[in-house]
Amino acid sequence: MIVVMETKANRENVNVVVSRVKNLGLGAHLSEGEERTIIGIVGSPLPPNLEDELEILPGVERVVRITKKYKLTGWDFHPQKTRIRVRDVVIGGDAVTIIAGPCSVENEEQTVSTAKAVKAAGASILRGGAYKPRTSPYEFRGLGRRGLEILAIARAETGMPIITEVMTPSDIDQVGEFTDIFQIGARNSQNYLLLEEVGKAGKPVMLKRGLSMLMEEWLLAAEYVMAQGNPDVILCERGVRTFESSTRNTLDVSSVPVIQTMSHLPVFIDPSHAAGKRAYVPALALAGIAAGADGLMIEVHPSPDQALSDGAQSLTFDQFAELTPRIAAVAEAVSRTLPAVSGTAAVSL
Repeated sequence: MIVVMETKANRENVNVVVSRVKNLGLGAHLSEGEERTIIGIVGSPLPPNLEDELEILPGVERVVRITKKYKLTGWDFHPQKTRIRVRDVVIGGDAVTIIAGPCSVENEEQTVSTAKAVKAAGASILRGGAYKPRTSPYEFRGLGRRGLEILAIARAETGMPIITEVMTPSDIDQVGEFTDIFQIGARNSQNYLLLEEVGKAGKPVMLKRGLSMLMEEWLLAAEYVMAQGNPDVILCERGVRTFESSTRNTLDVSSVPVIQTMSHLPVFIDPSHAAGKRAYVPALALAGIAAGADGLMIEVHPSPDQALSDGAQSLTFDQFAELTPRIAAVAEAVSRTLPAVSGTAAVSL
């Protein structure tokens, strides 16, 4: 259910509605636009006469029941596109945001050198895994807390915000000490307890699409995070599992425009996990931007062939530097830009 306030409604009118809703044990989520405020009501059960009670309150224009399962993630509750500020980076605005870095944090030299290289080439946010979910228990599974400390060193040296994966509710506090954005991986995308707990942590969350996840299920997973009072969720398409074996996964480029009709949340593309092979990463990255994605997450490593994880899909520094001007060109073609690099003007060709 949403309450649409009149354009002349004041703060007192809004507070009266919110108080009434909360007194009933329901949640109230405000979306304040330039012209009017919308109050989203979530919870159950909704009293049968709630519409009548709210419509007579001062400043209320109308009350509308929403039948979609996903509410906070949908346009009805939030008619403006979500923009998320992470330190000096704005996600979901006019500029395309590039997240880049190694799959796994291996040591300080590898991580810091990668951070400096990707920043110089146009990336805004550093990625790196300290805790890694691996298909085999015998593969490298990350450095744990030491990996987080190394990411913090890289941030201090470059000024780049960092994103890293959290795998269990018990790790949220520790990861939260270091990260600027929590990443929820594909394997945990429907771990609802983890989603609820990370939603309470007060930091942006990137939610990757599950291996076989329907788009509505993806938005409902994001709903778990947002229902805890966290509006800052980023969706990331990283390919879905199909019968095709030529690539690691099948990139669903159509998810970008489809999700954008369903939700106000920023949408990213992860071409590295979709491709599984570095030769295909550039084409998939460009396709994602052409489709309207708000950003990219790309794996980059100083020596991919010696990487402890996902080396086959990681770009070298030179390959990444060659790709970013092409990203800028495609971004410009769809009326977007690449953010400023090292104090220069925004990149466009």
